[in-house]
Amino acid sequence: MTKNKKATYILICILAAALLGSGGWYFKILFENEKPMLDVQPLPAYLARDQKITVKLDDRIRGLRNLKLVLKQQNREILIHEESFPFVGLLNKEGTHHFEKEFAVDPVNLKLIQGQVELVVQARDYSRVDNGNGNEGLVKHMLMVDTTPPSIQPLSRNLYVNKGGTGLVIYQVSTDTLTSGVFVNNLFFPGFPADQNVHKDVYVSYFAVPPDTGNNPYVYLWAKDQAANESKLSFAYHIRPKKFREDKMEISDTFLTNVLPYFSFYLTNPEESAIDKYLKINKELRKENHATLIELSQKSDPAQLWQGSFLRFANSSPMAGFADRRSYIYQGKKVDEQTHLGVDLASTANAKVEAANNGRVVLADRLGIYGLAVMIDHGQGIFSLYGHLSKIEVQLNQEVKKGETIGFSGQTGLAGGDHLHFSMIVNGVFVDPLEWWDEHWIRDNITSKLQQ
Repeated sequence: MTKNKKATYILICILAAALLGSGGWYFKILFENEKPMLDVQPLPAYLARDQKITVKLDDRIRGLRNLKLVLKQQNREILIHEESFPFVGLLNKEGTHHFEKEFAVDPVNLKLIQGQVELVVQARDYSRVDNGNGNEGLVKHMLMVDTTPPSIQPLSRNLYVNKGGTGLVIYQVSTDTLTSGVFVNNLFFPGFPADQNVHKDVYVSYFAVPPDTGNNPYVYLWAKDQAANESKLSFAYHIRPKKFREDKMEISDTFLTNVLPYFSFYLTNPEESAIDKYLKINKELRKENHATLIELSQKSDPAQLWQGSFLRFANSSPMAGFADRRSYIYQGKKVDEQTHLGVDLASTANAKVEAANNGRVVLADRLGIYGLAVMIDHGQGIFSLYGHLSKIEVQLNQEVKKGETIGFSGQTGLAGGDHLHFSMIVNGVFVDPLEWWDEHWIRDNITSKLQQ
């Protein structure tokens, strides 16, 4: 061995010993095998429109070398983004160790065809493993390109709806439809299968036109598929205007003395006056109770459970009508204003209350201003409510038949005397019960359409 070669060998040994000393930390860093942490969100099942996708990268040791996003469909490879990160400082200590960016993937601009496409996101670091190519972080995800909206077509004709009343539209949708129904301005009324055994693509939607709706509401059919493509279509309808009664309710101190103890669970401030306590109940608790009823009405049996016209409280006289605009007067001054969302009917004290139609009990409990109350789901978004009962004779989830006793009338809640408060609710919106009591209305507006 020559003198120079011997010196070089000694130097290599010294360097090797130094580098391998202390656990060989340099080689461990240089050839580390920790993959870049790669997170891609969201990873949707469908690609229907311009989709925003966020890519997050982290590599704490060697730092990021490059990133590549591509879409693969059939024989095409479409580059979405490619980027290289510079090597900065000793062992890339000052290089890029974290990266986050949002990318747009638009199937129309990228000229993707309907069908499957694969999203591939690849990132590498500056490790010397894999012949110097570095560790690889990889995400592959299959998507379905679907930019075609579902089809929807009305089948029912001659649609006339009273303000404050109920309408029914029957329509047909394409098989890719995920959800559908009717919009009345911003209110959505879901559709339900008309008959899964005969017409799987035919749906019914009961909708309401609230009493405070303007004279020209925007009513249209709407459908959405699994890819979130949406379709909407107007159909022929006519909204009949209707005026509702205005009423005055005198609030006496005797009434307050009698009714306020029932709400001791709600009235926690002893410093409030009797009238302030009443107004809190009439405004705030009323709003909470209506929110409860709306929530309950969001889960309805998809099948029609009811048959024929709904029963009216037997041998009763009307005390208050639907959508009466009530002004509350105390000591000669107007202190509140509310809309009465039902019909008050009076019979003899503790009179038997019957289920207005077939259905399932979804509420059998105390409910604020309505006192002891029962709510029945009649299917496809139709509900009935019975308030101010003195006694409840049914249980939650119990199936009931038309005419079956569900309780007895009373004066619980905000009732000033023994009576029944009866409401009809269509997908969370209170409607006029007079229609549902009317056999001719049922036949002309519902039964005949379903038969056709």
